[in-house]
Amino acid sequence: MDKTSIIGIILGIIAVGLGMFFKGVSPSVLINPAAILIIIVGTMASVTIAFPTSEIKKIPKLFGVIFKEQKTPKIEELIPLFVEWANIARREGLLALEAKVEEIDDPFLRNGLSMAIDGQTQEFIRDVMTEEIAAMEERHQANAAIFTQAGTYAPTLGVLGAVVGLIAALQNMQNIEELGLAISAAFVATLLGIFTGYVLWHPFANKLRRKSKEEIKVRQVMIEGVLSILEGQAPRAIEQKLASYLPEAERKKVLVEGDKQDGEKEKAS
Repeated sequence: MDKTSIIGIILGIIAVGLGMFFKGVSPSVLINPAAILIIIVGTMASVTIAFPTSEIKKIPKLFGVIFKEQKTPKIEELIPLFVEWANIARREGLLALEAKVEEIDDPFLRNGLSMAIDGQTQEFIRDVMTEEIAAMEERHQANAAIFTQAGTYAPTLGVLGAVVGLIAALQNMQNIEELGLAISAAFVATLLGIFTGYVLWHPFANKLRRKSKEEIKVRQVMIEGVLSILEGQAPRAIEQKLASYLPEAERKKVLVEGDKQDGEKEKAS
């Protein structure tokens, strides 16, 4: 579970709720079927018109991405793996890594290592894996665009809802007290439109883009790791190269851990 998504939504609801309380506004005003219909169904209608069926079908899966942690391997987990494979390749040759291929869960990494073992050139492997990353990035951008557009439509539909509410209010101006209530209710649609647009849909789109960026970085580390093994680089050099993708604090931690393991191996030998 991605806790930040849940925490963010809860904080957003609390902020608006407390703000209404301090302003003396009853939360019961939010129970406005007309406003909810215009904002929620209207946004769904706009998004459905804006995107093809093949992309709309992905929306339930995208919510899963937003609220679940990624299954992509972490960079700090990949570095020791590539160091181990580099040691095996230097001692026994690339073909010795065939037994390791079946142990790899990630299909992108498994495919890259398989191509290296099969004797493909560095240029071919880099081209294939880079093209796969580019295709993945394009898909992710299209997915994030769904929520970006929803965040654009919702506030505008809120204005539309307010206009509809004002029209209804101004049709009955005989009772001034009821007129005031009707006008305040008209702006509930605007509140809901702005809230859903800027507290839900736009942040959801940004969360998808951030997760995509992190996944792309992990895939780039995989490419460099596979090609480094194919080039026959020293395990220590591979470790230092891949650690450069990490923040400084994590990089030092990985390199220190690597030094400890090297020291233990020397003692054992």
